[in-house]
Amino acid sequence: MTSLGLPTLKRTPLTAKTTGRVNDYSTATSPSSKPFLFYTAGTPNGHKVSILLEELKGHYGITYDTHAIDISKGTQKEPWFLALNPNGRIPVLVDRNRGGFAVFETAAILLYLERHYDTQGKFAFDPQTHPDEHSEMLQWIFFTHGGIGPMQGQANHFVRFAPEDIPYAKKRYLDETKRLYGVLNMRLESRDWLAGHDRGSYSIADINAFPWVSGHGFCGIETLDEWPSVKAWVERTRERPAVMVGMQVP
Repeated sequence: MTSLGLPTLKRTPLTAKTTGRVNDYSTATSPSSKPFLFYTAGTPNGHKVSILLEELKGHYGITYDTHAIDISKGTQKEPWFLALNPNGRIPVLVDRNRGGFAVFETAAILLYLERHYDTQGKFAFDPQTHPDEHSEMLQWIFFTHGGIGPMQGQANHFVRFAPEDIPYAKKRYLDETKRLYGVLNMRLESRDWLAGHDRGSYSIADINAFPWVSGHGFCGIETLDEWPSVKAWVERTRERPAVMVGMQVP
C-alpha cells in the first residue's frame, strides 16, 4: 500500500504512438485494464472529466473505476482526499499506469488525458502541426475555467444555497453568467465548435464548457433562447453518446 492508502502497482509499460508529438502513449492495446481511479461527484466539474473518459473509452477502449465523493458530507476535506488534492475539491484522477500519479483541477485533468491517452488527437489539436488551433483550444478552455465556471458557480450558490437572500449578489453573478453566454454566442454564430478551422472541430474546449452551460436552469436561466447559437451547440453536444453517459456519472 502507498502512503495514500492506494495499492502499490507495478508500472505498466505504455505503447508509444507516432502522431507528430513526443512521448504519446495509449493503453488501447490492453482495453481490459482500468488505468484510472476517478474521484468525482455529480457536478459540472465532475462531468467534464467523465465525458472525456467516456469519449476515450469509446475510441480507445480505455476504462476506469469511479469513486463517488459525497461533498455534502465534506468527504473531500478528509485527510486522505487532501493528500490527493490539497484544495479539497472534486474531481481527482489517479493514473495507475503512471505510478498512481494524481491530477486535480478539471482543465489540468482534461489536458493530461489528452496528452497521454488521446494518441490519435481525436479531441484536441497538435501544437506542432496545428499551433493556431491548439492555441484557440487553450484560450476557450481557460475562458471557461476562469469565467463561466466561477461566475455560474457563484450564481448557483446565491440562488440555491446562500443562507440569506442577497439580491445584489444574485444579480451580479447571473448578469455576468449571461454576459459570458453572449461571448460564447458570438463565437458560435458561424461555427459548430469552439476551436478549430472553419466551423471547428469537437474538442476538449467544448467538453470543458458544456456541463456548465447545459446546467443553466440550476442558476435560474430558464432557457437559452437569448443565445441561439449556444442553444444549438448545447443540443449538438448533448447528442453525443459519450456525453449522454458521462453526464450520468457517478
